[in-house]
Amino acid sequence: MEILSEIGDERVAKVYIGKTSRGNIVEFVESIPTKDISEKWVLIISSLNGCPVGCKMCDAGFFYKGKLTLDELLEQVEYPIRKRFPDGKVKTKKFKIQFARMGEPAFNPAVIDALRVLGERYENFHPSLSTVAPIGTDKFFEELLELKKEMFKDNFQLQFSIHSTDEKQRDEIIPIKKWDFERIADYGARFYDEGGKKITLNFALAAENIADADVIEEHFPKEYFLIKITPLNPTVSVKKNKLTNDVDLETGMPIKHRQFVDALREKGYDVILSVGDTKENLIGSNCGQYILRFIKEREDLGEAYLYAKEIV
Repeated sequence: MEILSEIGDERVAKVYIGKTSRGNIVEFVESIPTKDISEKWVLIISSLNGCPVGCKMCDAGFFYKGKLTLDELLEQVEYPIRKRFPDGKVKTKKFKIQFARMGEPAFNPAVIDALRVLGERYENFHPSLSTVAPIGTDKFFEELLELKKEMFKDNFQLQFSIHSTDEKQRDEIIPIKKWDFERIADYGARFYDEGGKKITLNFALAAENIADADVIEEHFPKEYFLIKITPLNPTVSVKKNKLTNDVDLETGMPIKHRQFVDALREKGYDVILSVGDTKENLIGSNCGQYILRFIKEREDLGEAYLYAKEIV
């Protein structure tokens, strides 16, 4: 891995822009959400070179050049490890790797191989995978289920990004063919059957999005699904699509959709209000942000991507 640029603050988060051994340009992130690396260290890596999905809030979908190989996936992990822990021993209680930076992971079978290698290599490895569940990826999800049963019964964090409870609007936000709620629920039941973490339903919540707790209750049992609410981060795509963040960055509580959260809790659902360090918006390390898109289009986003402006 040849590092082309490092952007951010080592105490909070850093984005790396690198050229892989096969010449692909990728971004990957390291962050310390607890401010104590001995407690938790998170890497967020890319699965594809670009992304063919094109979600309305995400900057990573403005091009697509193919899948990354197993070696290219592991290079994104090895570089920050060598930098932080030269002996290769990751000295943290919780070493979390998220397949969530660039690209839908279900499109790349090498992600399964990478999860296996990482699980064998690091005892404190906690896997995390975020997906929109595209149609045509059944083989990937069956292999993921088998791997979870074999290696990660207690600590696999699987997240379905749905963003809206209205199927028509969901198709507008995530403009590819994907599993419907019934199919996500069926797979979630099988995935959770072995125990471990509940399956996450993620809402990057815009004021314009439809969010109905009754729809969640109809499809997704609270016994093995939880709801995560995240802000709509300041991206080029958010500005171009005229979307409005609905999450208060201090409290994590939605503004327009507060009743959605209250109703979910009344129904017995676990609800996570997930707002990280707002400095990550300035760095460009948050979900949906992608520095190469910002550099290419040079949109005026206020203080978003502030650190990246130094390399523009």
